[in-house]
Amino acid sequence: MSQVMDFDALRQAMADNYDQPEGPARNARAERLLVEAEKLGIPLAVIEALGHQLKVYNYSSEKDKMFVPFARLLRMWDERPEDFDEYESHSLHWVFKWMSAGMLGQPHIPLASIEKWLGEMEHRYRLAGYSERAVRSAEFNIAAHVGDLERAERAYAAWLAADRDAMADCHACELHDQGWWQSRKGEDERALQLWRPVLEGEHVCAHEPHAALASSLLPLLRLGRLDEARAHHLRGLRLVRAMESMRSSYADHVEFCALTGNEARGLELLAERPAYFTDSGEPRSKLNFLAVVALLMDRLVERGLGDQVVPGPAGREWTARELAVHARGEALALAARFDARNGTPYVGERARERMDRRPLVDRLPLGVRATRPAPVAPPPPAPRAEERDLADLLAEARRLADALDPAAMDAWAAVARAARGRELDPRDQADLVDHEAMSRGPEGAELFERAAELYLAADDPGEALAARARAAFVRSLTGRPDEALETVTALREEALALFEAGGTGVRQTASVLVGRTRVLMNRLHEDGGDAGAAQEAARELLAFAGPHTADRHLAYRAAEAKAVLGELALHAGDPRAGAELLARAAEEYVAAGLPWFAVEHEARLAGIARQLGDAESAERAARAALEHGQGHLEPVGQAQLHLQVAEVLAASGRFPEAAGHALEAAHWADEAGEGPRLGAWARHQLGGFLLRQGRFAEAAEVLESALPDLTAETHGDGAIVQTQWWLGDCHTQLGEHREAAERRLRAAEIARHWPDQRDHAMLAHLAAEALGRADLPTEADRAYARAGDLWRELGNTPGLVRALRARAWLAAGGEAGLDAGRELMAEAARECAAAADATADDDARAGLIMELGHTHRQFGELVARSVEDGADEEATHAAFEEALTHLTEAIAAFASLGAGALGPRTAAELAAGWLEADLGRPHEASARARAVLAAYEEADADAETAEARRAEAERLLELPTTRQDG
Repeated sequence: MSQVMDFDALRQAMADNYDQPEGPARNARAERLLVEAEKLGIPLAVIEALGHQLKVYNYSSEKDKMFVPFARLLRMWDERPEDFDEYESHSLHWVFKWMSAGMLGQPHIPLASIEKWLGEMEHRYRLAGYSERAVRSAEFNIAAHVGDLERAERAYAAWLAADRDAMADCHACELHDQGWWQSRKGEDERALQLWRPVLEGEHVCAHEPHAALASSLLPLLRLGRLDEARAHHLRGLRLVRAMESMRSSYADHVEFCALTGNEARGLELLAERPAYFTDSGEPRSKLNFLAVVALLMDRLVERGLGDQVVPGPAGREWTARELAVHARGEALALAARFDARNGTPYVGERARERMDRRPLVDRLPLGVRATRPAPVAPPPPAPRAEERDLADLLAEARRLADALDPAAMDAWAAVARAARGRELDPRDQADLVDHEAMSRGPEGAELFERAAELYLAADDPGEALAARARAAFVRSLTGRPDEALETVTALREEALALFEAGGTGVRQTASVLVGRTRVLMNRLHEDGGDAGAAQEAARELLAFAGPHTADRHLAYRAAEAKAVLGELALHAGDPRAGAELLARAAEEYVAAGLPWFAVEHEARLAGIARQLGDAESAERAARAALEHGQGHLEPVGQAQLHLQVAEVLAASGRFPEAAGHALEAAHWADEAGEGPRLGAWARHQLGGFLLRQGRFAEAAEVLESALPDLTAETHGDGAIVQTQWWLGDCHTQLGEHREAAERRLRAAEIARHWPDQRDHAMLAHLAAEALGRADLPTEADRAYARAGDLWRELGNTPGLVRALRARAWLAAGGEAGLDAGRELMAEAARECAAAADATADDDARAGLIMELGHTHRQFGELVARSVEDGADEEATHAAFEEALTHLTEAIAAFASLGAGALGPRTAAELAAGWLEADLGRPHEASARARAVLAAYEEADADAETAEARRAEAERLLELPTTRQDG
C-alpha cells in the first residue's frame, strides 16, 4: 500500500477483506486498512475502518481485541455524532451487544464493570429510542453465565415481552439462544421446537444454523433421535469447520463424538484444529473446548487406550492419558478464574458436569471414515479354561457341534486350552483334532488325517472315512484336485460298503458323499471339470440323505445337495431353475433350525433375482440373508449383506432405507478393517443415496471421506468419477460453485481417457456452468468451448447448441460484447437448423426444432437485455426490433411442434408482446396477449403454468395507453 487509497477503494478493500476466511490474517489486514483510512483525513472513513476491525475481531479467535476500537468509536460518537452516517450510527449501537458478550467471556474484566456496561447500554438505547429487547437479552446472558437462574428467568421473560426493533438480534440468533436456555433447563423437546425454523432454513444468518445444529446434538441424543443427531453432526460440522470464531460449536461436535462411540472421529476433529488448544483471545470458548477434550481423552483411557498418541497442544507429543490430565487441569483453572470473577461456583460446576458425562449411545455409525483409528480395548479376559471343568467344556462343545452351531469352533478351542498337558480318550482326542483341522482351513489336511487315525483307534471307521474325505477336499483347494478326486472316489466306495455291512451310520456315509460332491464342484470351478459327474454326486447325496432329514445333520446334507444342484443349473445357463433350487435349499436350512447356513444362498439368490429383474424377490432374499446372519457373521459379512440390501432398495428408489443399510455397511467394514476397500465403496454408495434425498451437506461430508480411499485398482475409476460428480452436485446445491467446478474438472480429467466421451462432455459442460456461477467468465467460456467441441465430435447437436448459447451470454456480458454474443447465438441457430434438416428421425427432429425455438428466444432476450439504462431512443428501438425478430422466429418454431411446445410458445409470445408495447404498438401487443389467452382455452396444460401465463397476458392487456402510445 505505497499509495493512499481513495475512499471508494478503501470500502472495496474492506468488503473484500470481510469475504476472506476468519482468522489472524484477516484481522491484520483490517488493522492495515485502518492506517489507510487515517491517511484520508475523512472522519467517516476512520469510523468505517474501526467498524470493520470490530467485525473481524468479533468473528475470530482474537475477540479480546474488540474493546480498543470500540472505545475509540464511542469517543468519536460522543464528541462528533454528526460524523456518523445512518448506517454507522446503527452499527455503533448494534455492537454494544458484542461488547457485553465479549466482556462476559473475559475473566479479567470485573463483573461490576460488566453490570455497569449493561446500564450504559440501557441508557444509550433509551436515548436512541430503541426498545429494551436487546438489553434484556444481554442481562439474561449475564445472569445465566453466573448461575443466577431466578434473574435469568426474569430477564428471559422481559426479553421475549419487549418489542422487536432494529437492535434486536436476528430471528435465527434469538431462537438459538432461547432454545439453548430451554435445553439447559432439561426441556429438550421445547428447545428443538424453538430451533426448528433455524434448522430448516426458515431463519438463517452468517452463523446460523451452524450454532443451532451444534447445540441440538446433545438434546437429540438424550431424546434418542439418533438419525437426526447424526445428520445434524454431518451438516453442522461442515458449516463450522472453516469458521475460526465458532470454537464452542466445534467443541459440541467433539463432545458428540465422545458420547456416541466415535472417539476416532473426535481425534480427527482435534487434529484439524490445533490452534484451538492455545488460542487465548476468548477464554470462555477455550474452556468449552478443553472440557470436551478432557471428556474425549477420558473415554480413550477408559477403553484401555491411554497410551495412544493423540493430537494436542503444539510442541510435544501427547498420549491420551497425558492430555486428559492436562486438559482437565487447564479447563478447571479457567473455570476457577471465571468463578472468582463472578463470585459463584457455577462455571466450575458446569465444566465438571460436562467433563464427567457418560456416553449416551454405545455405537452410532456416522458413515464417514476415521483416519486415526481408535481400536476398542480388548474385553476383560474370560476365566481360564483350566479353571472350568474339562468334562463340562467337552459336553458344551459336543452340544454345539451336534447343533451345527458356528460357536462350536470356539467351544472346541476352549477344550484344547483346558486339555493342554492332559490325557484324553481317543474319541475325545479325535473330535478335538478334527475341529482344530476345520479351524485351519487350507492348512488342515494333515490334521484331518491325524483325526482319522484317532477315530480308528476309537473304533469309529465311518468317522475316520469322513475325516479323510475332509482332508481330500482341503487338498483339492490347495492345488491337488486330481489326487483329491481319486482319494475321495475310493473313500465313497469304501464308505458305502461299510454302510451296507452295518459298520457305520448314515451321518458318516453322507459326510463322505459330501466330500466327493465338494471335490467335484471345486474341479468344475477351477478348471472346467465334469458337470455331469458333479450332478450325479449331488443327486446321490440327496437320495441318500433325503429320507433322514429328521436328523439335523442329514437335513443339512440334503439342503447342501439341493444348493449344489442349483449352482449346477446356474452353470448350465438356467438361472430360474438355479434360483428355485437355491431357494429350496435355503428354506430347508431354516426349517432344520440352521438359518446361518442359508445366508450364502440367500445372498446369491438376491443377486440372481436382480439379474432377472425381479426386484421383489431380490429384496426378500437379501433381507432374509441379513436376518439369518445376525449374530453369526463376521463384520465383513455383515458389511457385505447390508450393502447388498442397500443396493436392492436403491434399485427401487427407496433411498432413505437404502442409506440406513449403507451406513451399517460402512460401519461393519470399518470394524472388519476393510475401511479402505469395502468401507470406501459403502461410503460412496451412502453419499449417493443421501444426495438423492436432497441431503446435500451430509452427502458431501460422506463422499469427501470416501474419496481418499477410492482407487482405480480396487473400485474402478468410474467410482472415482461418480464420487467427484456427485460432490459437484452437492457443492452446487450448497452454493459452493468454485468447489463444484473443481470437482467436475477433476472428474472430467479422468473421463477424458475413456473410449466413450459422453461423460467427459457432460462433466466439461457442468464445470462450465459452475464456473459461470462462480463469476469466473473467462474460465467458464473456455470450459464451454471444450464441451462444445466434445458434443460436436459426439454428434450431439443439443449439447453443442446449449454450450454455444451459454458462451453467447458470457460474451455479451463481458469484454467481448454483444457482437460476439450475436455470432455465437447465430452459430447455435445454424447448427440446430442444419441438424433438423439432416435427420430422418421424427423424434430427433422435434427435439432439434425445440432447441431452435429456445435459441431464437434466448437470442431475442440477449439483444433486448443489452440495452443499457439511459440509451438513446434510436438505439433502443433498433435493439427491440431485432429482439422481436428473433422472438417471432422462436414462436414459429414452437408453434410447428403443436401442443407439446405450448409452454415455451406462450412464454415467447408474451415476451414479444412486452416488446411490442415498448415499441409503442398497442394493437400488436394486445393481439399477442389474446393469442396466449386463446391458447389456454383450447388446450390442456399444466395448471400452474396456465394460470401464470393468463395472469401475465391480462396484465399486458391492461397496460396504460400512454405507455403503448410511446
